[in-house]
Amino acid sequence: MIDCCNEKNSTCCDSANENTCGCYQDETACCESAEDTSEKSCCCMSKPSAVETSTKLTYKDHLGSFQVRMGINRMNYKVKHGLYYVGRPDDKAPVLVTANYKLSFDALRKELSGISAWILVLDTKGINVWCAAGKGTFGTEELLHQIQNTGLSDLVSHRTLVLPQLGASGVSAHEIRKRSGYRVVYGPVRAQDISAFLDRGMQATEEMRRVRFRLGDRAVLTPVEVTTAVKPSLLLFGILFLLNLTGLFQFTGADVIAYTVAVLSGCVLVPLFLPWIPGRAFSLKGCLLGLLWSVFFVTSNGYFDHMGASVFIGIGYLMILPSVSAYYAMNFTGCSTFTSPSGVMKEMKRSIPFIAVALVLGIILLSVGSIITASI
Repeated sequence: MIDCCNEKNSTCCDSANENTCGCYQDETACCESAEDTSEKSCCCMSKPSAVETSTKLTYKDHLGSFQVRMGINRMNYKVKHGLYYVGRPDDKAPVLVTANYKLSFDALRKELSGISAWILVLDTKGINVWCAAGKGTFGTEELLHQIQNTGLSDLVSHRTLVLPQLGASGVSAHEIRKRSGYRVVYGPVRAQDISAFLDRGMQATEEMRRVRFRLGDRAVLTPVEVTTAVKPSLLLFGILFLLNLTGLFQFTGADVIAYTVAVLSGCVLVPLFLPWIPGRAFSLKGCLLGLLWSVFFVTSNGYFDHMGASVFIGIGYLMILPSVSAYYAMNFTGCSTFTSPSGVMKEMKRSIPFIAVALVLGIILLSVGSIITASI
């Protein structure tokens, strides 16, 4: 392939032995002087929309990834949708489709070292492939739109698109074939297998198709769960502080510890030990861990040692702490491969009313016990 990016005359096209000479800029002078641009698609043939990207992640990329994992700028961490390329792809180079969530984009491009390929990025509103497929943004219509909008058909002679397997639920392969002529091939689950997948002639092994959600995969998702819980927790602590000033309630550091451990049980312990905690529902798993913690907390503080106001407080904790853990554990359903969008909706409809009722009753009992204790 002749690299004629800097050529702006007929030498570029006249010397090209292949249909595509490796330049993806609008070199109009080159094409205007070419006798037959239909056969010698040189520098200017429908390529201004393709943007070169690197397979190496920079310090800024790693910093951005860390910030997103901590919940910073998470909803706006995206790249511009459209067509990108790595290496020097020709008209036979593979076309890999991904989402415009930057973590997804980076995960793919860093695995393409030494490979020349086109990367077609869909506008998923900054959402990863799996979630976007469930929401419909990584879908049939968006894929058709980007094929048309980027002029992809002018760049490649084949009609094959490689889509991530986790995006299959959002795309109708037969509809894509019918309306665009492109055949959809589903690549591996993990981006790290894409190179081996291409080497095998786009044939995936059983291992490449297997969806795994190991301890490390779950652990990397817990920081954002914790940071999401910080803001409402600080608001709650502020309210408790103001109530303390009234003299009617007595919330102490022990209460803060009780609540914090309940939150961490749902945000951290449930994701880490997800496969081994009994039950299918995430809220149930969180409730079980929260119940274990609340029993330990109540008994160690002697709330049931004597009949009186402390019993109300103890029962209040037994209702509030498991509910808090259940709620935050249920939030993890959006990160897990252990459930489905319909399963998430079903669990939320069933669990949220119970969590809400338990919280209200627990708060009432805790308040009654605190008021009685403060008045004695």
